[in-house]
Amino acid sequence: MGVSAAMGRQARMRARARRDAARRDAGMTTSEYAVGTIAAAGFAAVLYKIVTSGTVSGALESMIGKALDAPF
Repeated sequence: MGVSAAMGRQARMRARARRDAARRDAGMTTSEYAVGTIAAAGFAAVLYKIVTSGTVSGALESMIGKALDAPF
């Protein structure tokens, strides 16, 4: 086998490996989006609970009240 034939065979093998890798990752995108969406929804639920708690709500109302009563 000549040098150019061996190089052509290696190039075909690399191309096949890239193609096979792309096929293996084809289904990953949807599952990653699903996990990301679930994580974002969970984070939003926790943040909502924190912001609507009595302590944080009172602090926010106090801060807004002080900002509105500030002299100019």
